[in-house]
This record gives sequence, structure tokens and C-alpha cells, in this order.
Amino acid sequence: MEADGAAPLREMWYFAMSGARLRRGRVVAKTLLGEPLVLGRTADGAVFALRDICPHRGIPLHHGRFDGHELECCYHGWRFDPAGRCVAIPALVEDEPRDIGRIRVKSFPAREVQGNIWVFFGNDPDTAPSIPYLDGIGMRGPDLYEQMRMPCAIDHAVIGLMDPAHGPFVHRAWWWRAGGSIHAKEKEFAASPWGFTMVRHTPSSNSNAYRILGGAPETEIAFRLPSVRIEDVRVGHHRLVNLTAVTPLGANETEVHHAIYWTLPWLTPLKPLLRPFARAFLGQDRAIIVKQQEGLRHEPTLSLVGDADQPARWYHRLKLEYARALAEGRPFVNPVKDRVLRWRS
Repeated sequence: MEADGAAPLREMWYFAMSGARLRRGRVVAKTLLGEPLVLGRTADGAVFALRDICPHRGIPLHHGRFDGHELECCYHGWRFDPAGRCVAIPALVEDEPRDIGRIRVKSFPAREVQGNIWVFFGNDPDTAPSIPYLDGIGMRGPDLYEQMRMPCAIDHAVIGLMDPAHGPFVHRAWWWRAGGSIHAKEKEFAASPWGFTMVRHTPSSNSNAYRILGGAPETEIAFRLPSVRIEDVRVGHHRLVNLTAVTPLGANETEVHHAIYWTLPWLTPLKPLLRPFARAFLGQDRAIIVKQQEGLRHEPTLSLVGDADQPARWYHRLKLEYARALAEGRPFVNPVKDRVLRWRS
């Protein structure tokens, strides 16, 4: 296996949480990329992200009160605006010298796109790959959203996300795929912005879930740095788009976000029935990750073999090229070359 540079790329936007789970005038504490964050939504609906530590005595700010405009520390009442500027220190007397505006909590760029909140952890968001935008969906939020924590480093979660050969073994179920259905497959792959794409094709005959869509579905699956997979399924003039993003919480824990959008009106009433299947699918991935950790704790040498593992090799090369381009101050050059991959699954 090639060196993977297991640390996550920081000059990137990462999926933080579903916008629907952050109400106006509320804050939520999360640790992402090892950073303690407090995410909030102001009274006018804007989202923000601050380091979740008061610069006075180190109390996590999420324990304080947020009125939709200012976040107050629960220990001494220091108040901060959504940009992280200190705006009040109650303990100061009238004639005491002060320049409280110089006191700041670190702020992280945060944006809400199509119902999902993304946070940037690097130095300059304007030079980073843009937040994924799903064409033809508008700015509405997902029709179905699920998340699940995985007890592993980001690389193992991402490679599991793009692995084309584990389906008949990990996702073996009547509603998805039978173990005996494994057969040879051949798909065309092409380089795409910040990653690669399995070009549009008819889904495999042993992928039962596509049958619920009816008609003659065609799907295109794209992966892009740092950890985003987008599957765009088209059935006539209707679409079902699945955005899956992996965000590292710490060195050995990640969170998988699964946001599904559709334009098929008859799917909406079925949402209560579809949610358990989405949860079960993610649960199967989590169960295999848990088993994998039993072996990985012994730090074995791992091997990537054949075309089925080519997406994993591309992922490592993409990460390495992005890090090198950034360090050398030059444009990113996609290392992926267009080719046909063949495997059995």
C-alpha cells in the first residue's frame, strides 16, 4: 500500500452537520479534525463556528447562554459575537483600562449549502476546492438525512466508501444484494475536479435497491477530495442524488453523513420506510469497520490488489498531490488517468 499521509487535509471544507439540526438561537458542540467547536445559528439564520474554549479561563463556550446575537461564557459572563470578538467583560469597572475588542475566540469559516453545514479548517477558503453543489436540486435541504460514527481513521472510512467489491459480503441482504450474485463488472472511470468519476452507466443487475425507482435508471458516481462521494441516479426526467461525506472527529473516529435528495414525488410518503434501510446500510459499514479495527491495532502491512483497489490507490495519490501542490505553491494536478476498471462483485 502506498503511504497515505493519514492526517486529514486541513485546507478543505468538511461536512459538519445537517442544517436542520441547528435551530435559530441555538448552539451545538462538536469536535471535528480534533478541534473543539461550537456551531451556532444566529437569530437571522446565519451559521457560525468558533473554537469551543473561552480565552479567559478555558471553559467550553457551549455551556453558556446564546441569545441569537452573542454567546455568553457561563463562568464570568464574557460575551462574544458570532465572529469571535469579545464584546463585554462584566467584571471590568468603568475607569479600568480596556481594549476588549482585541480579545478573540478563533473563528472558522462556516457555510450552509443545500441544507448542510460545512466548516473550513485551513488558512484561505478562497483557494480551496469549493463546497460540493448538486445541480438541479436548488438550495433546499435533503429529503432524507442520516449520520453514523465510525471508530476508525478517516482513510479507512473513505476507502470503505469507494470500495466497489465489498457489497456482496458487507451489504448482503434481500433488499440490496445476495451473496451468490457476484459477477464480473467493467466500468469506465474518468478524472474529474479534485477526484474521479465512474461515468454514467446502468446499475448492476444485482443491485436490488435501484429497482424501487422503476423505469431504466442510470447512475454516475463521483469522488472528490477530501472525502465526498456523490451518486447521481436519473430515471427519465427524475433524479435521486446521494451525497455521502466523511468527516474526521479525531485521529481514530470519523462521522459519516448521508444526505439524499430526490425529485420523485412518490418517494416522499415512503420516507418513514426508507429511513430504517438507510440506517441499516450504514450500520453494516460500521460493523465491518469495528471488526477491521481488531486487526489494524496490530499495525499490519496492507496490500491493494487489482482494479477493485484502484480507487483506493487514486485516493492516496490525490491526497499526496494536493498536499505537495500546497506546500510547493503550485496548482493541483489531478494524478488520475481515464481508464476502464474490471472487477468481480
